[in-house]
Amino acid sequence: MAQTFQDRLDEVIESFGAGTLEETRYLLESLRPQEIASVLTSTPPKMRWVLWELLDEEQENQVLQYLGEDVRARFLESMDPAQLLAAADELDTDDFADILQELPDTLSAEVLAAMDAKDRARLEAVLSYDEESAGGIMNTDTITVQPRHAVELVLRYLRLRRDLPDPLDGLIVVNKQDEYLGVLPVSRLLTADVSVTVREIMDSEATSIPVDMADTEVARIFAEQDLVSAPVIDADGRLVGRITIDDVVDVIVADAEEALLAPAGLDLDEDTFAPILVTARRRALWLGINLLTAFLASAVINVFEETIAKVVALAVLMPIVASMGGIAGTQTLTLVIRGIALGHIGRANLGYLLNREFLVACLNGLLLAGVVAAAAAAVFQDLLLGGVIAVAMVANLLVAGVAGSLLPSALRALKIDPALAGGVVLTTITDVAGFFVFLGLATLAYA
Repeated sequence: MAQTFQDRLDEVIESFGAGTLEETRYLLESLRPQEIASVLTSTPPKMRWVLWELLDEEQENQVLQYLGEDVRARFLESMDPAQLLAAADELDTDDFADILQELPDTLSAEVLAAMDAKDRARLEAVLSYDEESAGGIMNTDTITVQPRHAVELVLRYLRLRRDLPDPLDGLIVVNKQDEYLGVLPVSRLLTADVSVTVREIMDSEATSIPVDMADTEVARIFAEQDLVSAPVIDADGRLVGRITIDDVVDVIVADAEEALLAPAGLDLDEDTFAPILVTARRRALWLGINLLTAFLASAVINVFEETIAKVVALAVLMPIVASMGGIAGTQTLTLVIRGIALGHIGRANLGYLLNREFLVACLNGLLLAGVVAAAAAAVFQDLLLGGVIAVAMVANLLVAGVAGSLLPSALRALKIDPALAGGVVLTTITDVAGFFVFLGLATLAYA
């Protein structure tokens, strides 16, 4: 029976705890670079450093690309320019570009200066683009052919190369000015008559990716068209690189992790075992923002202090109004953020979505308000109180539906990540609106 990663992690930790470092080294050698990176990420800092020292230089260089920024940064601090140059030989250009961006400016400049002109030019080409764009995730290692080349010549050329970029599902067809013309699928190349030219069997309709396209949009295109790789072109139509499916998977995984962690104010690359003070400092800002929003909700409650003192039951029922609004708004917010990420929602259909969420909020509000109103009236023997909470719940669910629909677009317009700030803003809106409507109506009703 095949071992799970957790089984292998347990073996490494147990051998380390027993003090048998040679056995630990052997266990690490049996793992793939991705698995070693996961082991390092899953262990406390002191143990992590010992495990790192057990790796040989080639393993270290391969593992670097799979580590999160927080963990990787600590290892990079201990490496000199010569070691970083050795890592560049093991990594794809886009992966090494990510590492170089994490180094201090003086060290990255020193590494670039020590590289040969060809490698430096390729690396600087990737570094010139936004890291969340097609240019930022592309690899400049491409194989190009021209339309006039015969299949026999292309096959001979491939045999002469020492190695081929992986994965290789097609060769990129360009003219003498490096302008993109299409793709020659490997399947056609291998089955075609050797006397035909590339022009006769190339796919001139193959998808190309603009170099400034957002990486999330690139991922959507790969998913929709089942692509393995795609050429990247600049504004003039010239070939600048290639994006492969492994780069796209990294984008998808990062976006999924961000959607999970961002609402809690956690960094995508935060080290699970980071030092206590570092973790506390990072979380303090987010907790402070939440504290400010809680003060705002408390201030609204304080305005109606006399009403609450007169009708004590209001204090018991307030959390219900706020909670239902928060949950309903979060449902809508999550749906809209997902729709925007997948490219399903834009200006053209936002109005329809808003109308739908408004009607959904009305139906759910009336249904749930009836239940809560009946329960409140029965428990507190007060029909008026039941009516007040019913109206407040309907109103707050409507506010939640509208806010959840519009907030992502509004935050994006302000250059704020909806996944990061949407939950806090939405909770503030539903809490303040819910308390204000509920206590305001109660004040009028019991005046």
